[in-house]
Amino acid sequence: MSPTAIDYQIMWNRLIAVVEEQATTLIRTAFSTSVREAGDLSAGLFDRQGRMMAQAVTGTPGHVNAMAESVTHFVREIGVQNINEGDVFITNDPWLGTGHLHDITVVSPTFRDSQHIGFFASTAHVVDIGGRGFGPDGKEVFEEGLLIPIMKFAVRGDVSQGLIRIVRANVREPDQVVGDMYSLAACNEAGDRRLQTMMGEFGIADLESLSDFVIETSRKATHAAIAKVPDGTFQHTMQVDGYEAPVQMVVQLDVAGDKIKADFTGTSGMSRFGVNVPEVYTRAYACYGLKCAIAPDVPNNTGSLEPFDITAPEGCILAAKRPAPVSVRHVLGHLVPDVVLGALHQALPHTVPAEGASALWNIQISARPSDPDTGLRNAEVLMFNSGGTGARPGLDGLSATAFPSGVSTMSVEATEHVGPVTVWRKDLRDGSGGAGAFRGGLGQIIEIEPREGYDFFFNAMFDRVENAARGREGGSAGAAGRVELADGRRLHSKGRQLVKAGERLKLSLPGGGGYGTPSERDKTKIADDLRAGLITPEQAKTEYGYEG
Repeated sequence: MSPTAIDYQIMWNRLIAVVEEQATTLIRTAFSTSVREAGDLSAGLFDRQGRMMAQAVTGTPGHVNAMAESVTHFVREIGVQNINEGDVFITNDPWLGTGHLHDITVVSPTFRDSQHIGFFASTAHVVDIGGRGFGPDGKEVFEEGLLIPIMKFAVRGDVSQGLIRIVRANVREPDQVVGDMYSLAACNEAGDRRLQTMMGEFGIADLESLSDFVIETSRKATHAAIAKVPDGTFQHTMQVDGYEAPVQMVVQLDVAGDKIKADFTGTSGMSRFGVNVPEVYTRAYACYGLKCAIAPDVPNNTGSLEPFDITAPEGCILAAKRPAPVSVRHVLGHLVPDVVLGALHQALPHTVPAEGASALWNIQISARPSDPDTGLRNAEVLMFNSGGTGARPGLDGLSATAFPSGVSTMSVEATEHVGPVTVWRKDLRDGSGGAGAFRGGLGQIIEIEPREGYDFFFNAMFDRVENAARGREGGSAGAAGRVELADGRRLHSKGRQLVKAGERLKLSLPGGGGYGTPSERDKTKIADDLRAGLITPEQAKTEYGYEG
């Protein structure tokens, strides 16, 4: 008896539980704080063609939406005739994976009764991949670390010890990096075990008909949602900091019936430094921004992603060509949703938020003994931090919240545990949210100092320092970011810099833009903000006209 639509829906819901367990296994077994503390990962199930059927809710759009493309590259490169039970595939190729070398993607074929039925795939950001370290200063991808082409991590269950030796010889934290590679393979195996149990319960031998149902249902629902957007052509431009020069990000949305296209023609050309973005990552975040606004209730899979046609001219900073440096592609990539939502606002007013801090304020710290002869160990510390999101139509922005990436920050305790640094301060930055009828979310202030006996280099990869997040519909811009020492000496927002023993790095993260005219803000909310210390008395008076 063939499954009914209800049967398929129940199995679809079970698939979400399958991939959530896959992601949870990765978090439990990961070595790097970026994975186990921040959730900088993705996990998903794919059919034999490489089409994504389900993704774990835990994970970032940049990973999972890019991974939705990357599995098809694995199928092509490995060849269906070379896929065996027990094989595990791997790559961190930025153009075939998720955009930079620090993300390792592992794909494991899944079999039932000796027949290949699909793939599990997962991605994680590793703490180090060699080269210059996680930062924007490289001039070519070759400087940025070790590139692992699409290849077999394991052949019929036997792990390639040659690959392990190469990785260990080229990274600063070999135990963490190799440990995460095994964790990625283990989480795929956990997903496979749960899938096998589910298929046994429902008595199905393969995933083909279920995959067709999931993908076609999602595709139709997404097309129906797009059809509700008014037809037209909508353009938007946003200037961001870039590295050596400001970057113009330009998009044109063409909406016609149930189809939508976003084209980034007019965007600035590639940078000489590692802020360039492979197009796969641009597509991932452009799709995410549009889908959040247009079809937020449709599950994320190949069917719900395909209706969004995203293009960028090769050679622009959002479609970088090999061998461009791309290490911190997230800095501009996380700003892509702000650009597309700015255009969509013209078609769907009162729907999308104001601009936010958007790009994570990641900081990679390389702690080194002040005196090399002391015998103290070197350490690599990675910390994720977030500014404020833009205010929404009807709601204030979220403070110190990662949007669009969705990752968590590492706790202070976890950060101090993995390296010789002290985080002296981590609190909300009062007054940093843009004024409006609805206030932008606040950034935060963080102060970090090397412990006694150490200096540290840090790789700055920060934006919204020269170009703050803009408000919408009369709302004010959020506060711009600032990078300095605690004594007030300004530092650069991008690039490798030194903090000596006894000095303290101070990061003031940007706030989100406000939404609506500030004079229309509810006076009760202004009073609440004052009592909570979210705005200053001066702001209340000058920006809101509130005398108390």
